[in-house]
Amino acid sequence: MDNQQLLTMVTQMTLEEKVAQLMQLAAPFFEGAEGEGQITGPMKSLGVTEEMVRNSGSVLGYAGAAGAIAVQEAHLKKNRLGIPLLFMADIVHGFKTIFPIPLAIGCSWDLPLAERSAEIAAREAAVSGVHVTYAPMVDLVRDARWGRVMESTGEDPYLNSELARAFVRGFQGQNLREDVQRVAACVKHFAAYGLSEGGRDYNTVDLSEWQLREYYLPAYRAALDEGCEMVMTSFNTVDGVPASGNTKLMRKLLREEWGFDGVLISDWGAVKELIPHGVAEDEAEAAYKAIRAGVDIEMATSCYVHHLPRLVREGLVEEKIIDEAVLRILQLKEKLGLFERPHRGADPEAEKEIVFCAEHRAAARELAEKSCVLLKNERGLLPLARGQRVALVGPFAQSGDILGPWSWTGSRKDAVRLDTAMKAAAAEPGDIAVAEGSDIEAMTEAQWAEAARAAAGADVIVLALGESSEMSGEAGSRADITLPAAQLELLRRMKALGKPVAVVLFNGRPLDLRGVYDTADAVLEAWFPGSEGGAAIAALLYGDANPSGRLSMSFPAAVGQIPVYYNHFSTGRPLGAPDAQERYVSHYLDLPNEPLLPFGFGLSYTTFIYGKPQLSGEIMTPDKPLELSVVLTNAGPAEGEETIQLYIRDWVGDTVRPVKELKAFAKVRLAAGESREVRFTVTEEMLRYTHHNLEFASDAGQFSVFVGPNSRDAEELRFRLEKGPVTSGTRLQGANLGKNQHEEMGSEVR
Repeated sequence: MDNQQLLTMVTQMTLEEKVAQLMQLAAPFFEGAEGEGQITGPMKSLGVTEEMVRNSGSVLGYAGAAGAIAVQEAHLKKNRLGIPLLFMADIVHGFKTIFPIPLAIGCSWDLPLAERSAEIAAREAAVSGVHVTYAPMVDLVRDARWGRVMESTGEDPYLNSELARAFVRGFQGQNLREDVQRVAACVKHFAAYGLSEGGRDYNTVDLSEWQLREYYLPAYRAALDEGCEMVMTSFNTVDGVPASGNTKLMRKLLREEWGFDGVLISDWGAVKELIPHGVAEDEAEAAYKAIRAGVDIEMATSCYVHHLPRLVREGLVEEKIIDEAVLRILQLKEKLGLFERPHRGADPEAEKEIVFCAEHRAAARELAEKSCVLLKNERGLLPLARGQRVALVGPFAQSGDILGPWSWTGSRKDAVRLDTAMKAAAAEPGDIAVAEGSDIEAMTEAQWAEAARAAAGADVIVLALGESSEMSGEAGSRADITLPAAQLELLRRMKALGKPVAVVLFNGRPLDLRGVYDTADAVLEAWFPGSEGGAAIAALLYGDANPSGRLSMSFPAAVGQIPVYYNHFSTGRPLGAPDAQERYVSHYLDLPNEPLLPFGFGLSYTTFIYGKPQLSGEIMTPDKPLELSVVLTNAGPAEGEETIQLYIRDWVGDTVRPVKELKAFAKVRLAAGESREVRFTVTEEMLRYTHHNLEFASDAGQFSVFVGPNSRDAEELRFRLEKGPVTSGTRLQGANLGKNQHEEMGSEVR
């Protein structure tokens, strides 16, 4: 259908039919669905009639080719105009083949593999009847207490933006209409959900528009620039207004300023939640505010269907607004080809061949290997030598709970467990003695006795510790992000046996590692590594793969530092300022300011040496970028992959600028003894930022460029940006300052 035909279809619909298109219901409401009629909990209170279901526009959380086909066929027989349903689901980090959680994928810094993971997830989901995935989640996060940090890719707006683009490309491909093995992507949660106060889910967010634009909006914009078809509203407030009723955010910024003309959907129940937020008196006012804000689809509540028809007839809501929302939904259905092929890619026979196939599992294993981060490795304890006797102990030694949250279509029983993989990787299966040691949050003396027996004959102890998947994810916020006391006690007792101890961590967030990092000889951060997690970790432990992951989020020295992140401001009294009194600077009395492990950090089994970086000049202009080159050498014994990171600092700005900002990176694989020159182009565009008046521009002045293996250990070079006469985006400086004062600021008189 062309757009005119879709417009004609809108005019043929009754008002009630239009409004029903804006309602999304869970699968049990639909004939032919598994669990049909099992309407429980909050769904029972929706007051949805059979007619509303018959005219509804989309299904939430249903997957399975045969069932999706049955639901669609039953629906098309009843829907007066033959409008097909959209099937939407949370396919976040895999369908049946589960990849590492997104935070772990962020630690791979591998854009092609991230894209491939989304492509495979889309392929499995599409053949199982799904049309839209609620991903990627691109919320910038600086607070590890927040459970949904596992669904983000970290604390940096540049890295998050690049990964957002990769995920959208993977999910959607080049042509959704023709490529039925792709799905439409829905970027979430718009906007700034990662700043939830206190790290508590569904909580308040309060930030300036400058901060919103500078740090929190870029990744959403990157996803939309890549063609992302849908946007999901967040649960939080922005400027004191909940996102699902926020006209300034949704209608003015998203639609008018950015030109987004795709479908905007609320998160689960978020329209009705305008009432407990305190900005709507009842469901009618909630519907009024949400539709005027531009929310096209109301997920899982029924404010629209019960109240919008009356609001239109009373002249309180223009029917034109309803028509626009319906048209956007129909346009997405047309873009997916559903009017001609309502079953689209759903195919029960192909489903058996494609879902969880060997090719997909191999990709999941590769990404899991590249997502793990080696945090510590004293005296080269890792990799293990084959022939060593290993005691594998801990609640994750034999656990299938390694998929992580948002893996509802995955299967723990299909996950490769660590004990199985290590026995397969060892010289002899008998080299691995396995014991539980403790539960996640409790330890019995019988468990300890079993662990002690396993360790008695071992040369090295590998402890598999961490959080259960229920301890992170949505509604998984934690105030105390240390390991549970039982596991810390298990580690303490194991260490007291006098044998080397390596810890493998399974978790959905950066942890407060007190009691772990200072006790263990080696620490491998595995996150929730997905279906092939055990195989990937065994390969890393035995050196069949070399750790290459780099942290996409800082690890705090203690939870009291949170939020702690690398791209902070220096403040007016920075630590180490030459003219400041020791006490009266911005610091803690009882903790360092710096995180335990910085953004970008990760170790390898080999040694990379950076040569002295070279900059092609000291002066940059808008049309004359600079070239930075550095020679990287693998001086160690094994092939390895290094992620070279480039950061920039603007020393004087219209607004304060961070001490470092990631602007580029390159992944380089080198054989033992190999050297390679790596080059970066440093452009004026990299120096732009949001000014106080919200203009996005660069300023002339002094800059530093840093290159190195992480945000902390990087070598600095300096250059100046010259832009000619004073214009918009250029600071006027120096009128009343002497040369020495400027030099103290890191700038020269101009």
